[in-house]
Amino acid sequence: MKAVYIESTGGTEALVYGERSKPEPGAGEVLVKLAASGVNFIDTYHRTGLYKLPLPAIIGSEGAGTVEKTGEGVNGFKPGDRVAYAMARGSYAEYQSVSAKLLAKVPEGVELRDAAAVMLQGMTAYYLTHSTFLLKPGHTALVHAAAGGTGRLLVQMALMRGARVIATAGTKAKADLAREAGASDVILYDEQPDWAPEVKRLSGGAGVDVIYDSVGKATFMKGLDCLKPLGYMVSFGQSSGPVQAFDILLLSAKGSLYVTRPTLANHIGAEELAGSTGDIFAWMKAGKLKLRVEHLYKLADAARAHEDLEGRKTTGKLILEI
Repeated sequence: MKAVYIESTGGTEALVYGERSKPEPGAGEVLVKLAASGVNFIDTYHRTGLYKLPLPAIIGSEGAGTVEKTGEGVNGFKPGDRVAYAMARGSYAEYQSVSAKLLAKVPEGVELRDAAAVMLQGMTAYYLTHSTFLLKPGHTALVHAAAGGTGRLLVQMALMRGARVIATAGTKAKADLAREAGASDVILYDEQPDWAPEVKRLSGGAGVDVIYDSVGKATFMKGLDCLKPLGYMVSFGQSSGPVQAFDILLLSAKGSLYVTRPTLANHIGAEELAGSTGDIFAWMKAGKLKLRVEHLYKLADAARAHEDLEGRKTTGKLILEI
């Protein structure tokens, strides 16, 4: 089968498009014939070696397709079923064996391409707004990179929870996308590098209840100045680099703040997976949750997709069509 894999870590030149052995499903696994794979920042972390993998390794952690074959002990899935998943590395390929525990059935009315686009980012936005910090009416959230794939979903889900969203974006075009998703105010941090006072002003001087930060190094420390006492800093990504070390006493000095670094892996037990994907697919079918899938690449062009993602040339979701 065709796949994109790495034999050593590095830049986009490390991505190899070639032949790999077609997998067989083991006990508890399902062989999925992939239609689409999502492209995410974690894929670039695997490629560069920021997150270590045993090599060689097929990368990609999110996909959608149809069941080709089931392994021993699998119940609830059969050949031909439409399925999607995240957190199973190896989706930059024509086939992947995936634990049945990670699979969600894709209902009719939801395209497989859209299902692949929403699994990792959609479930991430879901647990951030429904579990890590349960947003409620009256809350104000600051969402960084709000024009990106996860950011736009975060904004929309925050509004569903009744919260107000202040967003940041890098360009006026991206600011328009954040407003389109429902942000009440958008700060252009490239034009306003000292954006923390503006967040305080927009929040009436009180600060925000929670910050959803996928940017990391460039935004984290300034964000601590934007929170209310007892506010939550939710760091779930580091597109600008790792957060610098800081003295934990700073949290008490700034109002007994909370800081957390959650991951999707701790939020996708069977019950959570069914609940979150059930809501997400229902919202998509009803038109309440709108995706932005504008960047489609062939599997062989995965390196270009990584270049565009890391170069911040894109908004919304990037998809490899297989």
